[in-house]
Amino acid sequence: MSQGRSDKKRPRGRPPSQASRKRALSAAHDILMEEGFGRLSIEAVAAKSGVGKPTIYRNWANACELAMAALMVAEPVDLFERDGSLKSGLTTQMRTLVKAFATTRGRQITMALAAADPESEMTKAFRNHVILSSREAGRGLIERAAKKGDITEPSDIDVVLDIVYGPVFYRLLVGHRPLDRTFADHLVAAALKILE
Repeated sequence: MSQGRSDKKRPRGRPPSQASRKRALSAAHDILMEEGFGRLSIEAVAAKSGVGKPTIYRNWANACELAMAALMVAEPVDLFERDGSLKSGLTTQMRTLVKAFATTRGRQITMALAAADPESEMTKAFRNHVILSSREAGRGLIERAAKKGDITEPSDIDVVLDIVYGPVFYRLLVGHRPLDRTFADHLVAAALKILE
């Protein structure tokens, strides 16, 4: 009988380190901002960051996913500050979203999204790494505020999340009105009235 052996199967390969992930994201962000979406590839990010392609692929399925993550990583923020209010968390998140897509590269990605097939890699990456991840962060903020007693727990949190985040992505994709800090702040004020 051998000692110290575990019956659990370990995943193949080494798990990606946080340092490698940050280096890859930083390199992807630089390429995206300096050269544009069309120049961002897994190969280019691997060469610039020194992070191996297998490690990059363990974090992101393709260059589109990496591009969306890189766009949103411009200003890493903590939405869950220990004593932060729902208002401060939502305001930080909305301003970050608006700022990312107000950049030249953000607008280029928006234009490409508007013309993309709904089942394209780019559209799926946007849905998963921007829309759904923003909603999940918002869900966490709302649930924490409800536990603290700051708001009444919504009867259907998914409907509330649609109401809160829908206007951002509608304005982003339709482009009928500007995406700016004033819009972000007004949207948060409206969301807080819904959640009172």
